[in-house]
Amino acid sequence: MKQIKIINISGRDRPGLTSSFTRLLSHYQAEVLDIGQAVIHRHLALGIMVRLPIGHDQAALERELAEQADRFGIEVTSRYVADDVYEEWVGRQGKPRRIITLLGRHIAAEQISLVSELISNQGLNIDVITRLSGRISFAQTAHKPRAAIQLSVTGHPSEPDEIRSKLMAIATQTGIDIAIHVDDAYRRTRRLVVFDMDSTLIQAEVIDELAKYAGVGAEVMAITESAMRGELDFNESFRRRVALLKGLDESVLREIAENLPLTEGLERLTTTLKDLGYKIGILSGGFTYFGNYLKERFGVDYVYANELEIEDGKVTGRVVLPIVDGQRKADLLREITAREGLQLQQTIAVGDGANDLPMINLAGLGVAFHAKPIVKERAKNSISTLGLDSLLYLIGIRDREVAPREFE
Repeated sequence: MKQIKIINISGRDRPGLTSSFTRLLSHYQAEVLDIGQAVIHRHLALGIMVRLPIGHDQAALERELAEQADRFGIEVTSRYVADDVYEEWVGRQGKPRRIITLLGRHIAAEQISLVSELISNQGLNIDVITRLSGRISFAQTAHKPRAAIQLSVTGHPSEPDEIRSKLMAIATQTGIDIAIHVDDAYRRTRRLVVFDMDSTLIQAEVIDELAKYAGVGAEVMAITESAMRGELDFNESFRRRVALLKGLDESVLREIAENLPLTEGLERLTTTLKDLGYKIGILSGGFTYFGNYLKERFGVDYVYANELEIEDGKVTGRVVLPIVDGQRKADLLREITAREGLQLQQTIAVGDGANDLPMINLAGLGVAFHAKPIVKERAKNSISTLGLDSLLYLIGIRDREVAPREFE
């Protein structure tokens, strides 16, 4: 006698539907082996796998299911599952699970099609698809809309070393961001996020802004760009740039700090992370003066950056050691992680420059944010289409789970 049965229910959602069907099954002493439900625009899709007692009345169960379907005006299909098929399904549990997240201002069917085709070709299976972003209104169009879809997939990819690069190729081809990372216990227990500052938390390189006031903007900007592309050693480039600032008046620093162009989504991100109990750090090759300004404004817990030496109200042009370079950022990430009693897998690092790669690749989740091509290529994940608050999607947080507040 067949005992395992799958029941699929679909149609217009309404109160009492799930309770009615499970009450019916309870009359047959059904044991629930699996259950899943989704509602898209008031349309319900509910699946239940049950184990029924030996000798149950199959004909009566089918008749009652059909009666329930007529009562609610929905469609119900069911079938029995052979024991060996069920055991093969059970045997697939425990396979590696990955999370693939699609991010963009808009997400089209083509993009989902290309990603899902790649997943299938890699021998992986999509178990769950979830929309993380809020519902989109066309009557009240958002100034900067966000779209995020998360796919939970299981299995061993046939090309584990190439799946990431192939996803990145789809992202580049279709103009969205695609992130992939392992779904494990650490993903759900991350508690520390560290950020680069210039061109990450703020939309400027502060040293370039200082240089404009000092009248050496072009010279400093050229050195900055070369360093961010990885063409010039960071420490040497930093010394050269700071030397050009000699004689700059200290009052300029406050003026620049008070007018820093903040990155889209910064306030929403930091407020949400603090609400969730995260620690936030700034690990910057910029200057402590500006890092501390952001610390006070956004509740940052740690700031490590370079000290801009000032004597008699003037910038000296000398470098105060040690310089916070790429290796120093990675070392600081380790130090803060240990201080907080965490594992590195529980950390997130976000930056845009070549000197951010050591900490990005060390963290449990590393993200190149609106980064230079060389950084995107070498980082495991990147965001180029949305603001900083899209990092919440990579953590798995839905828009509806973020407390409604007025953000920038």
